[in-house]
Amino acid sequence: MAGPSVSQGLAAILGVRQLILDGELRGGDRLSEVRLARRVQVSRTPLRLALAQLALEGLLEPVAGGGFVVRSFSRRQVIDAVDLRGVLEGSAARLAAERNHGPKALGDLIACVAKLDRVVSSADYTRDEQFELYVEFNNAFHTELFTLAGSDVLRDAYQHVLALPFAQPNAFLLSQAQNDAFEPPLATGQEQHREILDAIERGDGELAERHARRHAHLAEENMEAAIRSGGLDNLPGSSLINVEEGPSGDGG
Repeated sequence: MAGPSVSQGLAAILGVRQLILDGELRGGDRLSEVRLARRVQVSRTPLRLALAQLALEGLLEPVAGGGFVVRSFSRRQVIDAVDLRGVLEGSAARLAAERNHGPKALGDLIACVAKLDRVVSSADYTRDEQFELYVEFNNAFHTELFTLAGSDVLRDAYQHVLALPFAQPNAFLLSQAQNDAFEPPLATGQEQHREILDAIERGDGELAERHARRHAHLAEENMEAAIRSGGLDNLPGSSLINVEEGPSGDGG
């Protein structure tokens, strides 16, 4: 009995989340349990649990009288989410520097940076290959920071932030991969990866934290570039973002 229940619950979460990221459910849409359960092919009990979970993640909002509406985000809220990711990654980098010493402990992070170096420096790959490899290794780098930090509290907070649209480290790379501005952010981001690794290897927690927080700020620059170039519309979850609002707005 537990197996089908767990399977339907996971299917409901993944299904509704995908509908949101694909833009089939847009910011402000009120959800109908009956239609949504039919759409993601689950019963209403696991669907209700899934909607409650997605509300905890920040993708949905409860409404008076019951039910949920798809949440919309201002540019300021996206920037705040990226800033919060930077705070958490900075804390993870600091703990990684303070708690790990030597190439054996840092082997996976060192290997990840070396792979990223090869991707960025290679001149004989297609753009698609470049993008796919960079995304894979970039995600591995950020994940490894939290492994090295050894903090369940930080890891859980980080996972919560990553559930928000565009808060992920790779969120804006696709827009860069689709225009001529892609390679400069790659080189800049990889230079910052090396700086973070170097500070961790030296055991300088304060410097590692500062570099990691500065690295997260690069995502904000890429977001503004994506908005200017019109590339934001091609990214998952773009229908949730109010791009008309200036970056200093309060939003809702």
